[in-house]
Amino acid sequence: MAYGVYAAPEAYGTYPAHEAYEDPYRPAYEAPEAVLPRQAAGVEAGRRAARRRRARYAERPDSAMRRLLPQALVVAFLAGGTTAFVAEDKAVELTVDGKPRTLHTFADDVTELLAEEGVRVGAHDVVAPAPGTALASGDEVAVHYGRPVRLTLDGQPHEVWTTAQTVQGALEQLGVRAEGAYLSVARTQRIGRAGLALDVRTERSLTVMADGRARTIRTNAATVREAVEEAGITLRGQDTTSVAPASFPRDGQTVTVLRITGSKEVREEPIPFGVRRTDDPSLFKGTEVVEQAGQQGLRRVTYTLRTVNGVRQRPKLVRSEVVRAPRAQVVKVGTKPLPTSVHGAEGLDWQSLAVCESGGRPNAVDPSGTYGGLYQFDTRTWQALGGSGRPQDAPAAEQTLRAKKLYVRRGASPWPHCGARLHG
Repeated sequence: MAYGVYAAPEAYGTYPAHEAYEDPYRPAYEAPEAVLPRQAAGVEAGRRAARRRRARYAERPDSAMRRLLPQALVVAFLAGGTTAFVAEDKAVELTVDGKPRTLHTFADDVTELLAEEGVRVGAHDVVAPAPGTALASGDEVAVHYGRPVRLTLDGQPHEVWTTAQTVQGALEQLGVRAEGAYLSVARTQRIGRAGLALDVRTERSLTVMADGRARTIRTNAATVREAVEEAGITLRGQDTTSVAPASFPRDGQTVTVLRITGSKEVREEPIPFGVRRTDDPSLFKGTEVVEQAGQQGLRRVTYTLRTVNGVRQRPKLVRSEVVRAPRAQVVKVGTKPLPTSVHGAEGLDWQSLAVCESGGRPNAVDPSGTYGGLYQFDTRTWQALGGSGRPQDAPAAEQTLRAKKLYVRRGASPWPHCGARLHG
């Protein structure tokens, strides 16, 4: 079949052999050209070939359909599959930590997309839209990684997370008022995935009372001492503040400067001695004898004397040292039972003798200090009779017992003025 030559079906009539076929798709503005004799012969030959094909198709229509149907099904399948393939493919924009890229994906939702692209997220990371959200072509997905920040805010340590990539962004995200604040690093400092340490001291109002005058300042000082110096006040010598100078100044706080003058005073103070008592079976019950006299110790004590803003304060103990340790007093305590009588001295008026000698006082001592007790023994005689220590320190019963023993030995002669009273 020659292209450009059309043999019309018989049902629509035939064209004369000497007429050339007019192309029905020819533009109207193109004029038909003259048909040459050789071209006319070719046209006629084409018409005959067309009539033979129509006759062949008319005789076997089913065979023609069998040939065309598989081809049509293949075309339809390919056309439908291509449509489904195109429908599943999505063009999305994925931004990871501020770095965008456009890609094509068959993922159904955000979770599948991140898995396909190998983007792992943790508990502190932010994904928008949220994982599990269905995807459509043209969607935008953003991943913001969390960064740990060891934040010390106005002296208080905090462990926080931020998805901001700069210090300024982190401060805004955490709601930290940074105007007038001190920052340990620049606001433009980038925060890596490993995070950073950040010290922030916000601007605070502080009132300083010193030398009868109040000064209110705005400061981001780290210590009270620094804030006081910013107020133009100098601490000298023992001067200090009403709160610890090294403490963190709080907003609205009032700090009073204490002007201190002082001196030291050393005093010597006695240390009392103790008494240690020991039982002595050689002494009668009720008898106590000082075996070792006690001695006070001595302590040297240092005090500070201060005046604060002109007011004298109570002395404060700052040092104490023992100069001499005290020595304990040792006392022997008698445990020996007293005898009930002395043969040869019973039945006498010992009470009258005691009243005459000492006024009936067991601890009486004469003006010279030589004689003591109820019966005015001298110490030598007392000890010769078995007494210990001084007679005036012994119980009255023991003194009477020793007096009876003396009477058995010497009669009433030891009491030349009062001895007669023994016999009434």
